[in-house]
Amino acid sequence: MDTMPPNADPPRASVPFAIDPAEKKRILNRLKRLEGQVRGLQRMVDEERSCREILTLLSGVRSALDATGDAVLENYLRRCQADFEAGSGEVGDLLAAVKLARG
Repeated sequence: MDTMPPNADPPRASVPFAIDPAEKKRILNRLKRLEGQVRGLQRMVDEERSCREILTLLSGVRSALDATGDAVLENYLRRCQADFEAGSGEVGDLLAAVKLARG
């Protein structure tokens, strides 16, 4: 049984992450730093470090992850702007991306 309304467009396939090579490198570097920070958190827990030290690093990881998400969203919004200027932008796609980024 089809659950889509008769006039609804089928969902579009996910658009590839097309990005400027320099920005891609910056995002990948951020993610690698985050990976190292998460490993540091694991080590701190294993070594039974103080809760305050662990929470401090955890706060930094959250902030860095949010900043990385912001960079990805900014890239997407720039591409959406170009799509809208070309007449092919989808408001629903834009709203879905912002909702995902907000968590």
